[in-house]
Amino acid sequence: MGQVQKIEAAVPADSHSRDLWAEFDHHSGAPERANQQVFTIRDLAREFEVTARTLRFYEEKELLAPERQGQERLYSRRDRARLKLVLMGKRVGFSLEEIRSMLDLYDLGDGRVTQLKVSYARFNERIERLKQQRAEIDEAIQAMERASKSLAEMLKERGTSA
Repeated sequence: MGQVQKIEAAVPADSHSRDLWAEFDHHSGAPERANQQVFTIRDLAREFEVTARTLRFYEEKELLAPERQGQERLYSRRDRARLKLVLMGKRVGFSLEEIRSMLDLYDLGDGRVTQLKVSYARFNERIERLKQQRAEIDEAIQAMERASKSLAEMLKERGTSA
């Protein structure tokens, strides 16, 4: 039980992220779509500001699995929730393969414990990578600022301004 509490605490605390996880967990839609069970490619493209081509690409990569009715793709609430998580994952730097592997753990039948543990570990790895990148960027900025200051001083010594 203590382990589950740790995992739940690991789910992002901000309300937007928590809502995404809750929506995926319950396959629910936004309030205005609460009773809507099926979405067209146009519905999702408009709502998430992506192209139909993007949705077809995600389908090809097995991130979404719409049903087909003739030529029309019909997306479930679960597909919609998965799309939200895909877009969130991309925004924070996960590859599509990493996102798919985390999403695919949903159906293991263990109450999502494995999915939550794996996601928790990967999120923390990503956080550490981003912190390292931020430190490297801060270091590069400081070096550039020192170099820029030196260049400005050299120009000033030569009687001209930067």
